[in-house]
Amino acid sequence: MPPVPFTIDVPDAAIVELQDRLSAVRWPSSIDDDSRDDGASLSFMRRLADHWLNRFEWRLQERRLNRLPQFMTTIDDQAVHFVHYRGVGPAPMPIVITHGWPGSFVEMERLIPRLADPGAYGGDPADAFHVVVPSLPGYGFSPAPTKRSVSSREIAVLWRKLMAELGYHAFVAQGGDIGAGVSTWLARLFPETIRGIRLNFVPGSYRPSLGADAPPVTAEEQAFLDHVARWSAQEGAYASLQGTKPQTLSFALTDSPIGLAAWMTEKFRSWSDCDGDLESVISLDDVLTDISIYWFSGSLTASLRLYKENRLRPLVFEAGERVKPPLGVSVFPREIAMPPRSWVERVFDVRRWTKMPAGGHFAALEKPDLLAAELREFCQPFR
Repeated sequence: MPPVPFTIDVPDAAIVELQDRLSAVRWPSSIDDDSRDDGASLSFMRRLADHWLNRFEWRLQERRLNRLPQFMTTIDDQAVHFVHYRGVGPAPMPIVITHGWPGSFVEMERLIPRLADPGAYGGDPADAFHVVVPSLPGYGFSPAPTKRSVSSREIAVLWRKLMAELGYHAFVAQGGDIGAGVSTWLARLFPETIRGIRLNFVPGSYRPSLGADAPPVTAEEQAFLDHVARWSAQEGAYASLQGTKPQTLSFALTDSPIGLAAWMTEKFRSWSDCDGDLESVISLDDVLTDISIYWFSGSLTASLRLYKENRLRPLVFEAGERVKPPLGVSVFPREIAMPPRSWVERVFDVRRWTKMPAGGHFAALEKPDLLAAELREFCQPFR
């Protein structure tokens, strides 16, 4: 069916139920209420719960988000929610931007207008984009997949069909986190359609061929692989659990809003460029808007299971295989385990590799101006 306008309207009963659960939290014990050595701190979570219950206004956030032009469509029996913000300028370039976990489409709220109307932010109107930001299946207001096997590869197929439905038969793809994997699959599967891809994260499952015909691993590349192994041992338990037993975890996160918030805010704090003070970069209201969307979606199991689907279909490349569309990479200083350029160039045609002055994993949320400027610069040669 063709896209139809969509307005966020969470039922009153769902809001009341959330408030009831927040009023009856069963708090865990803690050796040190302020310590984050074992994960989310008890003192921070108590403060977050108080803010969520007594000061956070979902209806206010809902009205703000509804200023974005949102739509629903169905592609291959999968309902997809998306923002479609048309650019202002002589010839806007189509771009699809994909979020990840624990993010959502709201990560892009400040990035979208900076891309669609650069003239309003001191940029050149000729650099405008038609911006499409879909919600991953099972995330936000995109319902859980109707079939079990939906990995980033299958999502890339959905996004190509979505863009064609909107009249965009050649476009740029941008992504971080899971969105980086979706964008990479788009370029891998549809090289004649994708004019370029821009990543602020290189998917963790990405592995070039290291066969006999490949250049030997450099010292810098080996140092990166060693770093990834250490990081996975110290910080990767969440991915192992979501990638192997997502159903078990979903019982806890579906039943407890504070459990869900602790699971997600620990990552927002650890992965953002905040020097330990999350609220210096991302406000509690912004964090809670994102968490509330996960809570209200009713699709937590599906959002976790995508990790398992991607583990079963990793981004492993055959000997001699190349991704043809040009690639641009922004390396934010607090990003998770980014590889050296040479590791990426084993498969990709890297045209732009920029070390950013500040920012972390949630680049669109933390540094929308920097990310927008990078996207405009990368895409100028393709206009």
